[in-house]
Amino acid sequence: MIGKENLQPKLFETVNIENLVPQNHILRKIKQFIDFSFINEIASEYYCSDNGRPSIPPIILFKFIFIGYLFGIRSERRIFEEVEVNIAYRWFLGYELTDKIPHFSVISKNRQRRFKDSKIFEDIFNNILAQAIQHNLVSGKVIFTDSTHIKANANKNKYTTIEVDVTPREYLAELEEEISDVRATHNQKNLKKKDNIVETKEIKQSKTDPESGYMFRDNKPKGFFYLEHRSTDIKTNMIVDVLVTAGNVNDTTPLPLIIDSLKRKFDNLKYSCLDAGYFTAPSLKMMTDKDITPVVAYRNGPEKKGYLKKRHFTYDGVKNIYTCLENQELRYRTTTREGYSEYVSDKKTCEICPRKLSCINSSDERRTIRRHVWEKYKEITKEFLKTEKGKELYKMRKEKIERSFADSKELHGLRYAHLRGLSGVFEQCLLTAAVQNMKKIAMAIFLAKLYKLIRNLNKKRQTSNFKINLKWGLSSIWVAEATLLKLLTIYF
Repeated sequence: MIGKENLQPKLFETVNIENLVPQNHILRKIKQFIDFSFINEIASEYYCSDNGRPSIPPIILFKFIFIGYLFGIRSERRIFEEVEVNIAYRWFLGYELTDKIPHFSVISKNRQRRFKDSKIFEDIFNNILAQAIQHNLVSGKVIFTDSTHIKANANKNKYTTIEVDVTPREYLAELEEEISDVRATHNQKNLKKKDNIVETKEIKQSKTDPESGYMFRDNKPKGFFYLEHRSTDIKTNMIVDVLVTAGNVNDTTPLPLIIDSLKRKFDNLKYSCLDAGYFTAPSLKMMTDKDITPVVAYRNGPEKKGYLKKRHFTYDGVKNIYTCLENQELRYRTTTREGYSEYVSDKKTCEICPRKLSCINSSDERRTIRRHVWEKYKEITKEFLKTEKGKELYKMRKEKIERSFADSKELHGLRYAHLRGLSGVFEQCLLTAAVQNMKKIAMAIFLAKLYKLIRNLNKKRQTSNFKINLKWGLSSIWVAEATLLKLLTIYF
């Protein structure tokens, strides 16, 4: 028999908003285990202490923002519309069912005026990270670093072409010194210094968001983007560092800044896991000099079928020569300005070599091998990546940093830039990382407490006087303990 709708509205009903929020709601765990009291302290300098009307408490103001980033709500207007009808949101903010919600412009005006170009968003991220460290959820020993593209709020077809100065790399002075030492070892003169001519290049600049960069990479979308360079910790995949650049910046350019920031935060940093895009001699040397072991993948590059590559030749560091498959020596000739030492074979020997067609191009008379002056750092990294430890760490990269980016884009709206300008996107990335860390901290503490409770129940189960009334039954307690332990040690 089909039921009929017969709901009569009640004139009065006494309810407690606390009872209307589900016990397993994520906001309950965040409110219970995350301490937001630091917000008033770091925001106090942006308010007048003895003049003006009382403002909305900074804690409530930022909780509004956290709700938007937690649940992927892009519009500030939409956040307030959701708060008006969502009981869990009201409870998290401290509003009762009949309390009036402030106007949505409160967020936007505070962000555009009071907190513009301030460090408060970075301070929030650092304070949440400090709580994770306090709860022993960060080890700092193994860090995973990568970048992801964020589509800028700009039309890719509206741009102008401009010339910009090419910023020289920081390691160039050290590289020039190394080149001079190598050339001096072989009794060669120092290369003449270049004239102080500033190099320039043409780039596309967006008319809508000039601080974004036109990204042109293989297997990536073309257009104006930003890049978030993120680092996560191995223990619970907590986000420990965030840096934002334009989309046309190479991944290796901000790497020294990232490593320096991580070293300031973690004295025990030992391993840095990165993908093949970071496999350059200067980057590997920089990390090694800072007592960090690079765990970096590498590519052999495109190979011409039947053609001998550099890896088919054997290098002798003592004699400083290369040996080909026919046991012929390639001897040192010179070191270029770019930092590559050239090793060449004997022309007469190559003319009668049976492997000539597979070794030398038709336009050349001899084989030339180029070796960077810092090539040994590449070789050390390759050898470590072949070890069991190297394989184990690099295998975890997709489970750590890649998963962190996936959560940001799928659940927290990081696929697109909500704001324009480098500072606006940096703010978005910091707050996205902050709410992700909040979720991890809350869930980790909750699971740890639940694991401890179930472990105690398992101990009591062994006593003859213990009785338990759970719908799952006794056997499920043992299963739950093993499952929770796995979540605590692997999931994060």
